[in-house]
Amino acid sequence: MFMSPIDTSALDAGASTTSTKGSSNTDPSAAQDRFLKLLVAQLNNQDPMNPLDNAQMTSQMAQINTVTGIQQLNLTMVSMAEQFASMQAMQGTMLLGRSVQVEGDSLAVEKAEDGSVTGKGAFELGNAASNVKVDILSPGGQVVGSVELGAQESGMHPFTWDASKYAGDSSSLRFRVTATNKEGAVESRSYMQSKVVGTSVEEGLLTLNLASGASIKYRDVRSVV
Repeated sequence: MFMSPIDTSALDAGASTTSTKGSSNTDPSAAQDRFLKLLVAQLNNQDPMNPLDNAQMTSQMAQINTVTGIQQLNLTMVSMAEQFASMQAMQGTMLLGRSVQVEGDSLAVEKAEDGSVTGKGAFELGNAASNVKVDILSPGGQVVGSVELGAQESGMHPFTWDASKYAGDSSSLRFRVTATNKEGAVESRSYMQSKVVGTSVEEGLLTLNLASGASIKYRDVRSVV
């Protein structure tokens, strides 16, 4: 079907004022309004000898419905992202003062009111082990203490170490896990423990500031203790 070119500048100018919320280029109502005006203009300018048939009209209506649906979906996703960020910020405030476990080998040292000093950490075994040993390491890599844990099942395991007899800087201690069974070495992964002292949302992701000085993404937290 031959159709005369249509000047849509006036239509677009009118459509720009059909909504008071945001730009007409992203407002589904404004887009639908522009389509209806263009459709009416096409009907008024069609060739009488070759009019617009039902199939063509149905195809155009399906196209505008698809575009409108995509625009509405985009607006919904933006709204959901904003709500999710707000929920993350609220969740972050609930973690303040709580301890979390994240991947790392730093030993968390806590001093109790009775004067005792305890080092804490955790590890995860890929398989069951008949013998598990945790070595406490100084900043220079020297072994300053050990914890014999014997046989352990696969999975997550916490441990503690009496750090009251260590005379050095206990804030820089690390630990190393050695696990074996009859088949040889057992794969292990170390987790350090630290308190959450601050939170923020960066690029839509909740970030935790730890007492150890590290900043981590919430998705990297193994557990909250």
